[in-house]
Amino acid sequence: MAKQYQAKITSLNGDKIGTQPTGEATFTVDGDTLTVEITMDHTSPNTQHWMHFHGFPDGRDAKPATSAQDTNHDGYVDLPETEPVSGTTMVPFNDRPEKMAIPTDTYPTSDANGHFHYKKEVPLKEMSDKFKEVFNDSDLHLEKRVIYIHGVPDSMDLPDTIQGAVGKYDQHTTLPIATGKIEEVR
Repeated sequence: MAKQYQAKITSLNGDKIGTQPTGEATFTVDGDTLTVEITMDHTSPNTQHWMHFHGFPDGRDAKPATSAQDTNHDGYVDLPETEPVSGTTMVPFNDRPEKMAIPTDTYPTSDANGHFHYKKEVPLKEMSDKFKEVFNDSDLHLEKRVIYIHGVPDSMDLPDTIQGAVGKYDQHTTLPIATGKIEEVR
């Protein structure tokens, strides 16, 4: 029987970015396939949105960040500020999650209304092998992870205090805009 996990995704930094992103993610493990489906509304329009699950390699239970994680008090919860409660970025939801290549330009882009839908069937063995190579554990432990949606338009004025640049990608790409706890539902 297939195992299913779900996350209700709610806004993070919405008061600062001018929109309150919401959505839902489902993860279905059926045999050697992980089907990931994510639907988001009210994101920044016409913007590519990086999406990942975050967690702790040592197996601790990850929690979604809240405004309480804004340790530098600039009004934003940036990527490094999520790490104490959510852990590290683990698996991307781009064109090839099983490759675990985080910085790519293959994430979904929202439409003019801030909506997008992502669905991907992922070869579970390939992902588990790569996960074991990177995190020394082949079990994804979805029930101990949180999902993050990132990204605001390059034109948005952000303070220099926001951290989280990854290579050529600046804080506009990595700013968390929504998060949710992944829970087993069956």
